[in-house]
Amino acid sequence: MLTAPTSYPRKVLLVFGTRPEAIKMAPLYLELSKHPDEIEVAVCLTAQHREMLDQVIRFFGIPARYDLNLMKPGQNLHNLTAAIIEGMKPVLEDFRPDYVFVHGDTTTSMAAALAAFYSGAKVGHVEAGLRTFNKQSPFPEEMNRSITGRIADIHFAPTQQSRENLLREDIAEQHIVVTGNTVIDALQHGLRLIEEAEPESVRLLKQQLPMHRDVILVTGHRRENFGEGFLSICRALKRIAEHADAEIVYPVHLNPNVQGPVYELLSDVSNIHLIDPQPYESFIWLMNKSRLIITDSGGVQEEAPSLGKPVLVMRDTTERPEAVSAGTVILVGTDENRIVKETLDLLYDTERYDRMARLHNPYGDGKATKRIAQFLLTNHKHEYVS
Repeated sequence: MLTAPTSYPRKVLLVFGTRPEAIKMAPLYLELSKHPDEIEVAVCLTAQHREMLDQVIRFFGIPARYDLNLMKPGQNLHNLTAAIIEGMKPVLEDFRPDYVFVHGDTTTSMAAALAAFYSGAKVGHVEAGLRTFNKQSPFPEEMNRSITGRIADIHFAPTQQSRENLLREDIAEQHIVVTGNTVIDALQHGLRLIEEAEPESVRLLKQQLPMHRDVILVTGHRRENFGEGFLSICRALKRIAEHADAEIVYPVHLNPNVQGPVYELLSDVSNIHLIDPQPYESFIWLMNKSRLIITDSGGVQEEAPSLGKPVLVMRDTTERPEAVSAGTVILVGTDENRIVKETLDLLYDTERYDRMARLHNPYGDGKATKRIAQFLLTNHKHEYVS
């Protein structure tokens, strides 16, 4: 038996290293910080990513007590995993947390959870229970989630489906808390910040892009789509641009496997705008202004339905089947003809578009972080079976 502290958990360490994690953990830091008498919360960055991570924490005003600064040229999964485990040891010895919270499916989450387990801290897994049940898709994220799930003491599942996945893996029911997804909390908070004071990046984007027509927002970065997959995606976008009365805006990921085919095939199309990767604040502004979104991103599948934006997902599998079942997203893979057909149908079939835009977002109401904080504040005397 592992017994939780008999007083409130005084120390909670949030560990993250990529932009998506930062987006989804920032509102949790802000919420836990509202309870300084009960919870001492600190942030440790691994900087698995660097510049894009820093943009997010600056926007939300999140201080980092620890920064491992691990990003290196030519980094691979082997040396990154080892570096995170080694780097976490002195952090854990210094802060001595009761709980270490990690998020989702990154190498940071998996390695930091293992390091926390070695230190004797309990592990809370935020966005727990997502599965494709195919360890190669997405790679390595599916196995990162599964390994983290075996280590975690508390599983903050975003949906009932995620909870069911965990129960099927013999996770005890009392260890699972269904919260909704913290990305909705981040989205709502971020849009409020933009409304209060328009960021410079948004002003620059307004000057750069023609916004007088419908906007189709595109993102793509998944490694399983490298090669022929991205060539097919680019051919589809070129055909859509020829037939749609719309502007296609594509923030192009910095990976050469993405930049190569995208710039080769799309740079000379007048109504396709290839722009640099955007800070979080200008990206959510773009999402809010768009007509529909074509993506292979997991986070966008969760965010866009809150804004009433239909999403076409350029993947054959998804660890977020709730959105498919709810009808807020459509899986199109990298099939050129299907991407073109579904995009043009949604643009010109107003009735179908409106039905999809009005559907309920299965990922929550923007109160996930309050539920996590409430768990810590009210369940500290419960016992957990290891």
